[in-house]
Amino acid sequence: MLTDSTYPKSFASDNHAGVHPTILEAMTAANHGDAPAYGGDRWTSTFEHHIKDLFGPKAEGFAVLNGAGANMVGLAPMLGRYDAIVCADTAHIATHETGAAERLLGTKLLTTPTADGKLRPQDITARLSTLGSHHEPQPRVVSVSQVTELGTCYSPEEIAALADTAHTAGLLLHMDGARLANAAAHLNTTLGAITTEVGVDIFSFGGTKNGALAAEAVIVLSPSLAHAIPFLRRQSLQLASKMRFISAQLSALLTDDLWHHNATHANQMATRLANGITDLPGITIAYPVQSNAVFATLPKAATAALLNRYLFHHWDEAAGTVRWMTAFDTTPDHVDDFLDDIRKSLVIP
Repeated sequence: MLTDSTYPKSFASDNHAGVHPTILEAMTAANHGDAPAYGGDRWTSTFEHHIKDLFGPKAEGFAVLNGAGANMVGLAPMLGRYDAIVCADTAHIATHETGAAERLLGTKLLTTPTADGKLRPQDITARLSTLGSHHEPQPRVVSVSQVTELGTCYSPEEIAALADTAHTAGLLLHMDGARLANAAAHLNTTLGAITTEVGVDIFSFGGTKNGALAAEAVIVLSPSLAHAIPFLRRQSLQLASKMRFISAQLSALLTDDLWHHNATHANQMATRLANGITDLPGITIAYPVQSNAVFATLPKAATAALLNRYLFHHWDEAAGTVRWMTAFDTTPDHVDDFLDDIRKSLVIP
């Protein structure tokens, strides 16, 4: 097994990256003297003001500890006991959260296969025939991932169409925004343009994958849903006592567009990697590269050789598809060295 002393740069996940120096400085600055616990501190107040500035005066932000927790806290006030969530079959809540939605929320996930990780309005309407039937779980929430688990991004128009379809049917729209910053950077738009302005009701904002240590947020855009969040956050074990250190990280990300700088760089490194393999024989890119993820299909012998030096994950082992992720601290040299080894693994002169 590879250790931190035996591999050069990890391409397995942006979670493998360290903490951005500016965020470390913000945490250090918060580490002087005492401050009220559970969000009664000035750093949390600053973070909450950032949220209103970015997402509108009705937006309310709640700092939490991790992405899965942000999803559970955000989804909880949207669901009744017999309600269900419509989502893509690749959604993180359906595949990589150990059944948390089913176990903790008592809900049913109505998953839909997609070609690119993105739901379409017809995927929602196809689930509406059971509305009103007491024999069936009731569709209540549509949950989308931005960026999707396949590295693709919803355009503002696509999100607005989903929101319109959901709201017309009496459903709510939730967004898993673990890589929301990467989506906004790819789309060259603001964070609000793909959330507030297109009808999202509640979403998570990811910091950990974009240079933070352990910092996520639940952002509520529908005021009627905000009252329950403080109670649900506490009940879900997502209320940090020393919240100033989480809020300081989020505020640092949201100051001077650090979130955008980090995400743009990570995206550019993924594009550099994708461009470097485009003409290599035996390799194909499985999905459009629209964020900091590259999904590539390559010979199994090449994958095995690369795994001797690098950390990355199989995505579809049977098909030979792997996932390569870049981060805010991935450098052009990291990518170019990796590309050299990819060529060697294919026995390309």
